[in-house]
Amino acid sequence: MTNKAVLSSATIDIEALGFDAGAHLPVRHALTSLAPGEELRVTGTAPGWEVQLDEWCRSQGHALRWEAGAARQGERRFACIERGAEYGRWRGASHTGHSDPRAPDALAVRAARGWGLAARGAHVETGSPAFAFRLDCKDEVWADNAAEFYKQAAAAQWNPDEAIDWDVPFDNPPPVEAAVVQIMTYMVENENAALVVPARFLGQLHPRYRELQAALAIQIADEARHVEVFTRRIRHKGHEPLLSTAGGQTSLKSLLDEPDFSVASFLLSVLGEGTFVTLLQFLQTDGPDPLTRQIARLLVRDEARHVALGMSHLLYRVAREPELRVRLAQAIEHRHDALAAAGGLNEEVFDALILVAARELTPGAAAHGYARVQQLLRDMADGRYTRLVRLGFERAQAQELASLHTRNFM
Repeated sequence: MTNKAVLSSATIDIEALGFDAGAHLPVRHALTSLAPGEELRVTGTAPGWEVQLDEWCRSQGHALRWEAGAARQGERRFACIERGAEYGRWRGASHTGHSDPRAPDALAVRAARGWGLAARGAHVETGSPAFAFRLDCKDEVWADNAAEFYKQAAAAQWNPDEAIDWDVPFDNPPPVEAAVVQIMTYMVENENAALVVPARFLGQLHPRYRELQAALAIQIADEARHVEVFTRRIRHKGHEPLLSTAGGQTSLKSLLDEPDFSVASFLLSVLGEGTFVTLLQFLQTDGPDPLTRQIARLLVRDEARHVALGMSHLLYRVAREPELRVRLAQAIEHRHDALAAAGGLNEEVFDALILVAARELTPGAAAHGYARVQQLLRDMADGRYTRLVRLGFERAQAQELASLHTRNFM
């Protein structure tokens, strides 16, 4: 006789297979075909299987009864298992939020602490520990197309060793090369902020919102790559980083200090990184050498995607909470007032931008470079204004708020 169970209708024979040797498996699977309250008849021949079955049913939440009448010599005894309301270890587990992630409104409005790190849709066993994720409310964090942004970002990843021609020949005049190094120094610290801010919130985000979790994670990876690329450009001709100002650091620290996810996303992605995209576009066209222009072209794509994700989240939230615009406007005003005494964009970076556009130290070239930087500032303000209007701000207010953005660009 084998240990293979024989399943016939709602009866199962576990034969000589004891519960200490795996008999629970065929019984468990037989019960899956039954609705709660229906019965499964079980018989067997293993020594002590009746006691083992009784213990197993009690641990799994199933009722057990024995068919009436004592078995005659050589006859089998049958147990009748009534399937419990919940199956096995899922008894008492939470099913809230178990839904098709592709369906409208599939995600729970608030993620339960008891769901913890479980996969979305999993049955969480009673007694699992509670996890405290501060960002556990869908309306406060969500973006409807977060999954699409992640897919786009994953497909657009690039390797600096392969995507950039680090051997492309060029020979900038020493003052121009020093200007590039100063700008790259400035960009490293801004990208450090753009990395740290989402990283702070990523650890606070409930894994139930895994599409947004993935989008933020790959955004952080983008920023790490940008820091590497800017650093390599600094050292490409044997230089080391130049000046980092107290005003610039103070401006960036205000981003790190913002505790609200939506407000931080607004200040960083919609205003700061949006302005940064315009700066990269400037370097893509006005950079003095092909290496700098290559770098700017690649980074524009990444940063534009980061801005789009931030906009998507804020459009989602203001549609449900229009009064959020009041807090966003106040955040700009408070940050502007707090940084009024700070130096803002340092003179070295401003002059470096003029010099990279001029490409040489002649009066005519300097005039051209100065005009290009003035246009850059107007383009930055126009971009901020456009995004603010898209978020539903009145045009006059959007114009005023765009002008209040920190002089440090980020």
